[in-house]
Amino acid sequence: MEIVVRALVLFLFLWFVTRVVGRSTLGELSTFQLVLFVVMGDLIQQGVTQQDYSVTSAVLAVGTFALLTILLTWVGARFPRSRAVVHGVPVVIVSDGEPAYEVMKRERVSLDDLLDAARQHGVEHVRDIRVAVLEANGQMSFFTRDEEREQKPAEVPET
Repeated sequence: MEIVVRALVLFLFLWFVTRVVGRSTLGELSTFQLVLFVVMGDLIQQGVTQQDYSVTSAVLAVGTFALLTILLTWVGARFPRSRAVVHGVPVVIVSDGEPAYEVMKRERVSLDDLLDAARQHGVEHVRDIRVAVLEANGQMSFFTRDEEREQKPAEVPET
C-alpha cells in the first residue's frame, strides 16, 4: 500500500509541476505527458521504492499512474467546470495584429516563440494575424486576415 501512496503523491506533484511550468515549450506532447512518460520509465526501473526493484512494485506504481490519468480524464469529461484546472484552457495571445504581452508573459511565451510559430504556419508579420491562440496542449493556432477574406462570399456585381 505504501507504493500506491508514493505513486499518488508523485503523480499529484508532477501534475502540479507541469501546470506551473507551462505548456508552450513542447510541440506534440504536452508537458505533463512527456514528464509522465519519463517518470514511468524510472518507476519501472526503481519501482518507486528506494531499494525495491520488484516487478510487482513497478506494476503497482505504473498502474496507479495509469488509473489516476484515467480518473483525471473522466473528471474532465464528467464535470465541465474542472476542465480548466485538469487540462487548461486556450488563451488568445494576438488579437488584430497586436500581441497580448501580459498574456504572453503569464504563459511564458516570448515574442521570438510567437514569431517562430507564425513563420512555421506561413505568416510573415504579426500584423497579418487576426487571432493567435495558445492551445491547451501548447500548440499555437493562427487565423490570418487572408483567411477572413477567403471565408466571405464574393460579392457579385449588379448588372
